[in-house]
Amino acid sequence: MSFTQTESAGYFDTERRDMLAELEPPYGRVLDVGCGAGATARALRAAGAGPLVGVEPTAAAAALARDVFDELHEGPVEEVLGSGALSGPFDSILLYDVLEHLVDPAAVLNALRPLAAAGARVHISVPNARHWTLIRDLLLRGTFGYTEWGHRDATHLRWFTRRDLEQLVTAAGYRVERSTGGVLGHNVTVNRLTFGRLEELLALQWHVLARA
Repeated sequence: MSFTQTESAGYFDTERRDMLAELEPPYGRVLDVGCGAGATARALRAAGAGPLVGVEPTAAAAALARDVFDELHEGPVEEVLGSGALSGPFDSILLYDVLEHLVDPAAVLNALRPLAAAGARVHISVPNARHWTLIRDLLLRGTFGYTEWGHRDATHLRWFTRRDLEQLVTAAGYRVERSTGGVLGHNVTVNRLTFGRLEELLALQWHVLARA
């Protein structure tokens, strides 16, 4: 299938309203790493953010994102950072579903720190390695269960629990302000009934908000 039939309809063109609901304006100058086709950037601009700078490694998605961002850098974030093409400071740095795709996420977080304004917000989302479905598949089905997209996307190179992610972010020199579990669907009710005790098993993702 072509890019327009698949990725642009979902994988690369998802507006992360769940993440933006956790990140109150003002956003200031924003760096969106792994920005996809720019769906989240459109929502940011509507909320008054700007200038908007994006980094996207997939050529087809980057071509669509150019119309949304004030500045768009096409290529792996490691290469873009190494080239010196990015010029800070940024008030908000977004890494939505990015770190799990990187060979060395710690190096990328360290390289981003000089681009962050004093007190800048760094907002991150990753799949939760402790989600109950993964535990089920490992124990009962004997498989990790990679899929084409979603929680166990076959392109994921790294896996994080809440504690792993917090430690990674802290070691890179940021101060973690808040960790939020992305609990969805009927699991919201289960999480409420168990007073959050099962959140680490029910959360499909972990969202971390940190300060530079």
